[in-house]
Amino acid sequence: MTNEKKSSYRLLMLITTPKLAEKAMKLFNKADIPMHYRIEASGTASSEIMDMLGLGSIDKVLLFSMMPKLFADKMLGKLKKELRLGAVNSGIAITLPMTGANNLLFHILEQIGEETSSDEKKEMIAMDTIKHAMVAAIVNRGFGENVMDAAKSAGAGGGTIVNCRRKGNEEPVNFWGLSVQDEKELVLIIADGESKVEIMRAIGEKCGINSEAQGVVLSLPVDNVIGL
Repeated sequence: MTNEKKSSYRLLMLITTPKLAEKAMKLFNKADIPMHYRIEASGTASSEIMDMLGLGSIDKVLLFSMMPKLFADKMLGKLKKELRLGAVNSGIAITLPMTGANNLLFHILEQIGEETSSDEKKEMIAMDTIKHAMVAAIVNRGFGENVMDAAKSAGAGGGTIVNCRRKGNEEPVNFWGLSVQDEKELVLIIADGESKVEIMRAIGEKCGINSEAQGVVLSLPVDNVIGL
């Protein structure tokens, strides 16, 4: 099952070097963030240009995790200070508002969150005006196509599957009965506001946490879309 706007939550994304990614993961673990995910990536500049500018390797790492808004704001401050974000060859961190997720995921995030403020409640009401959303499903490796089959049955036109690895504290993950499998697939689907809930529900029923796929499903607002 999925839940919408139960509280104000964020997807925190960090793009940085492999060395600083290791440092960031230690910060996540120290803060008892139960789940975060790692994707190997690369920069767009050639290695020759990077060497000439003294910027080092173009290898990059994308880290992302879900957390309450106030907690995410604090984590951004810690990342900026500890990783010196903004300096040469450091990285960039952003947060994106979440508009929905598995009920179990919300219960997990509530353990590290605070009460919802009045400003956050106003923000949740404003989410109703968003016309499109990105549905993201994180499942065990090999179940990405199952997610797409479920999503298409609910009206999705297509999606993108990305390989990634789960990182995080094993104790809270085991407590909530989540998979300890490290190898994951991230499925990204752009949906309109009317079909988003049905798509998330279909994915949750076929590939949810209680299934073999043990999927985590969430949605993020999209301001503008070209190509749908």
